[in-house]
This record gives sequence, C-alpha cells and structure tokens, in this order.
Amino acid sequence: MADLSTPPNPPRPRRIRAIVHKPVDGGMQFDKDALKDLLFLVVLPLLALIATYWIAVRYVKPAPPDNFVMTTGAPGGAYDLFAQRYRDILRREGITITLKPSAGSIENLQRLKDPNLHIDVGLVQGGLVEGTPPEGLTSLGTVYYEPLWIFYRGKENLDKLSQLASKRIAIGPEGSGTRPLALQLLKASGALVESTELFPLGGLDAEKALVEGSVDTVLQVAATDAPSVQAFMKAKEIKLASLAQAEGFTRRFTFLSMLRLPRGAIDLALDLPPHDINLLATSANLVVKDDFHPALGYLLLEAATEVHGQAGLLQQAGEFPAPNKTEFPLADEATRFYKSGTPFLYRYLPFWVANFMQRMLIVVLPLVAIVIPLLRFLPMLIAWRAKSRLFKWYENLKELERDVSMQPGGGNLDDYLERLDEIERGVNNTRISRNYSDWAYNLRSHIDLVRHRIERLGDQRS
Repeated sequence: MADLSTPPNPPRPRRIRAIVHKPVDGGMQFDKDALKDLLFLVVLPLLALIATYWIAVRYVKPAPPDNFVMTTGAPGGAYDLFAQRYRDILRREGITITLKPSAGSIENLQRLKDPNLHIDVGLVQGGLVEGTPPEGLTSLGTVYYEPLWIFYRGKENLDKLSQLASKRIAIGPEGSGTRPLALQLLKASGALVESTELFPLGGLDAEKALVEGSVDTVLQVAATDAPSVQAFMKAKEIKLASLAQAEGFTRRFTFLSMLRLPRGAIDLALDLPPHDINLLATSANLVVKDDFHPALGYLLLEAATEVHGQAGLLQQAGEFPAPNKTEFPLADEATRFYKSGTPFLYRYLPFWVANFMQRMLIVVLPLVAIVIPLLRFLPMLIAWRAKSRLFKWYENLKELERDVSMQPGGGNLDDYLERLDEIERGVNNTRISRNYSDWAYNLRSHIDLVRHRIERLGDQRS
C-alpha cells in the first residue's frame, strides 16, 4: 500500500497547467479560494501599512514651526540680554524668536501658565513655585546661577540679613523674581519689623536710588554680567555684603546654593571685590510648555550651551546648562540631550534637513521592520495555502485506502468508488498556481492507483 502521509515528490513534468474549476454547465462560479488568496495578499500588507500609519500619527510630531514666542525680562536685564543671544543663534537655523519683555520671573511664569497668551518659552527663577508644580510646563534645565546681590551703603559692615531691620530696602518690582525671594529671606531673618520700609525698585532704578541715598540697601537677583550689577560694583561708597549665614540659608531653602566670589574677580585693577564674598544664589531655568516641539527644544539647548557653557565668575566650564532638579519636570528631549548629547543627524546636517530625515526614519523603520518580514513570510504562507488545499484530499484518500485495506472482501466497492470520485472532483476543482501543479499531478496519480486497486477487487469478486 502506498504511503500517503507525505506527498511524494516525483520529477516535475515539463508543463502542467494550473487546475482551475470549470463548472459543467459552463456558467460562472464564485471562487472562494481566490477570495482567500486575495485577502492574504492584499489585506495583510494593507494592515501593516495601516499599523505603520498609526505609529506615525501617534509618535511622529509634525514639522516644527519656524517661530515661537519667548517672555524675557526687564529691558537691559540679564533675561533680556540672554534671550537676545538665543534669538541671534536660532536665526542662523531659520528660526524666529519673538521676544516679549516682562517685569521678571513672576510675570514670566504667569504668562507661561496662561493658555490664552501663547507664550512658548521663558526664563524662570528657581524657588518661585511652592507645592505642586504648574501643569503643562517642563524645564529644559538650569542655565546659570542667579546670585542674590546685597548692596548697601554706610559705615556698618553688613554680614547678616537681620541687620536690615528698620532699614529702607529695595526688593524689586512686582512681577520680578527678586521680590518673593527677598521677602522669604528677610522674614526668616527677622528683618521685617514694622519700621522696615520696602521699595518696589530693581535694576538701574534701584542703583540710582542707592547712590542718591533714598534707600539704604538693595536686594537684587541677577547674573554677574547684568548692567545694574556692574554699575553697583563700580559705584563709590557702595558695598557688597558677604553673608556669614549663607550656608545656613541653603539648609532652610534647598533651592539655594552658596557661592564664593573671589577677591578681584569683578575687576583686578580696582581690586573688586576687595575680599572674598559669600553669596546666596538660585538658578535660572529655561521653562517651556509641554507641547513645545522637541526639535526646537534641542536647538534651544544648543543655544544655551553656546551662551552659558563657558567658565565664568561663579561657574566652571561646561557646568551649564544642567539637568538640576527644579520645581518643573525635565522635558523628554532635555533628558535625552543631557544623557546622549545632540541627536546624531543634528550634529552634521542643517536643522531642517536633519529634522525631516529624523521624522522620516521614525516612519520608515517601523515600515521596514513590518514589511520586510512580511514579504519573506508571504511566499511561505501562499505555498502553505496552496498545499493545504490538496493535503486535505490526501488525508481523505489515505482514509479511503485504509478502509479498503481493512475490509478488502466485505466493503462496498460502489461506495469506495463514489468516495474516490468525490476526492477526484475535489482535486479537479481545487485552484492552485502553476508553481504547485506537480502536487496535484502526483495526487491524481495516487487516485488512479487506488482506483485500479478497487477495480481489481471487483474483478476478484466476480
């Protein structure tokens, strides 16, 4: 008895046409197998493309805008000057930054939180947010130290904030970051007594008031190269306080750092300052809305590195920008920037070219990962589909041959022949491509062998 469990593989005939079902009456008949093949060949790749499109829509951001709005600070102040430098750097890449002057950090934060103002970026002083950080805002990192400068006049040596009780103090205008910090520290020091006078002055206005004697002390948060700080340092009869309790303040207010300004660091020729100074400092944070385009975030971080990355009076080279912990969560692109640096394409290609290629890679790589294995898998799937249509008839033929073998004398030969005719009709009506027609040819040969065996049994009985 022939073993039909595995289809034989005889030499391939020179030319065997595909077996196509043709109805006896010559009419048209709907081909379900052809429809299934169409589903495998068209629907699966289509589903892969739909999945890739979904990935693109879900994870690929649109092209970045060529402009955004940044809230800065008082004209001539450090925030304003740094923002102008950012603007000039990004202009090289075709990005326009619209600068909006403000009173300072408080107003910058309020603008960023207001969805109706359409402000995208701002410099915000650390320590302004108490409790839960505002929703919808993230940080690109801290970009420089902002020392608290305490300038005063008089014969008394000022080294503790408690000495400012009953003094006339300029603490910055409303909306500035200096004002809330000054109030916090003065209150903690016990300087806010009933006779203490507070003035909403800052910058060059505060410097003028101190020189003219209308205030006794000025508290100002500003960068070392701020024009007002330089003016204070060189003004006659104006002194800079060195806080003896600076480290103690950093334990109470964790967003503060203690810095040492070395003697002569401002001006060696004039010996300014004339001795080492202990300063308290917060940090300036580059805050963006959480929908700010990541590509623009990378550009801003590169600009911040160019502007703030050099060594200064109070910082080491490469110290800023930095992912220091602040009130705002670090943006995803900032996390990647501090971990791995600027993305590879942005290092060697123009911004717009690099951005286009990066976006295309996000689309193409999943497509390649899906389509290439699918293209390799489809021929195997098609072959399996074609062979499986014939294998079921092999199983039926094997079962029939087993029945004939078990009951060679008692079986109903007409029933055997009817079952064999049904198998043969099924094979003839099975649609397969020419590549697999030799399988059908072999199966029909086996059908003929079983038919001859049944016919011999019939001859033996008669």
